[in-house]
Amino acid sequence: MRLFRNLTFRVLVAISIGVALGVFSPDTAKSMHPLGDTFIALVKMVIGPIIFLTITLGIANMADLKKVGTVGLKALVYFEIVTTFALAIGLVVVNITKPGAGLDVSSMAKGDVSQYAAQGKEMRFTDFLTHIVPSSPVDAFAKGDILQIVFFAVLFGIALTSTGDYGKPVVDFLDRVLQVFFRITAMIMVVAPIGAFGAMAFTVGNFGVKALLPLGRLMLDVYLTMFLFVFLVLGLVCRMYGFRILRFLRFIKEEILLVLGTSSSEVALPRMLTKMEQYGCARPIVGLVIPAGYSFNLDGTSIYLSMASIFIAQAFGVDLSIPQQLSLLAILMLTSKGAAGVTGSGFIVLASTLAATRTVPVEGLAIVLGVDRFMSEARAIVNLIGNGVATLVISRTENAFDDELMAAADRGARAANGG
Repeated sequence: MRLFRNLTFRVLVAISIGVALGVFSPDTAKSMHPLGDTFIALVKMVIGPIIFLTITLGIANMADLKKVGTVGLKALVYFEIVTTFALAIGLVVVNITKPGAGLDVSSMAKGDVSQYAAQGKEMRFTDFLTHIVPSSPVDAFAKGDILQIVFFAVLFGIALTSTGDYGKPVVDFLDRVLQVFFRITAMIMVVAPIGAFGAMAFTVGNFGVKALLPLGRLMLDVYLTMFLFVFLVLGLVCRMYGFRILRFLRFIKEEILLVLGTSSSEVALPRMLTKMEQYGCARPIVGLVIPAGYSFNLDGTSIYLSMASIFIAQAFGVDLSIPQQLSLLAILMLTSKGAAGVTGSGFIVLASTLAATRTVPVEGLAIVLGVDRFMSEARAIVNLIGNGVATLVISRTENAFDDELMAAADRGARAANGG
């Protein structure tokens, strides 16, 4: 009975049943789509308020606005370095493995990418900058736009901090409201296995296993690259700052499974805020770094964007020179930062990148559309892990990490896994 109360076990079973249903009864599996959509909508319902409250309280609890600026600057520098490294490693691997070389593009199934291509042509970095500022706070919350909520929360937190003791009752009130939202999140997680089942069943039933075969090499290379990135790059970063990547992954395994089942890193955001505090990170650091990371630290998305771009070029026989690939890397460094601000963001950013290069055909998006959903799980999981590691690093550099809490969390995770 204890095993059935374990969220990890229940989500894993639900995902397995969803895959089986998608394989053996695709039509029935497609009808499960509302289950996944409803669960994701439930989580998104609380994400906006939780991000606003955690950032505001994080800044207010720091009290020193100079420290807020220092933490923010450190986080942004870290984000830029690591995501650039992710883009670069994606380029290196796809050039070595060449998954697109020799593909018969004319015989492959193609999806309709006209909407992505149109939006991609319209997407410019200046648009991304102006998009950060919401027309009103209500509009930002209504649309669930993370980037705009982060911007407003930072302003609100700084203003609240500058009021000193006068704003203390507001801080106490917001802290109580945040606890209520965390309790709502715990209630929503009860139905997480149902949501994971619905999302996975629909994905497998709708796109089918046959869609994977022609593009199996691309999928394999993307998954392999992300595996190497997590265990080598992020593993090395963890080692440098006194952490163990395997222990950390074991601690957040439930969140990883949630993301695997739903293909969305956002569903795990509320729980990650709590988990990072339990692991030893100070609340003010968590409240600033995790939400900001969802817009600026998309390691998995960065790897996918660089690999998909070169894959399409290889499939269409476009031989990109080293300078052309470096210019592609530079464009991706800009366009990838807008990936969290738009619905269907990954594909739109890829379209905007290809449109900007004018060397790789935008219509090449059509050949990867069918397997994009199957790779979105990997992107979302790596994004989640990357933001967790970023929070650990920034907490350590700010001397805002409790090693005793981490040791207790590791012991608890080992006990939950049976030793």
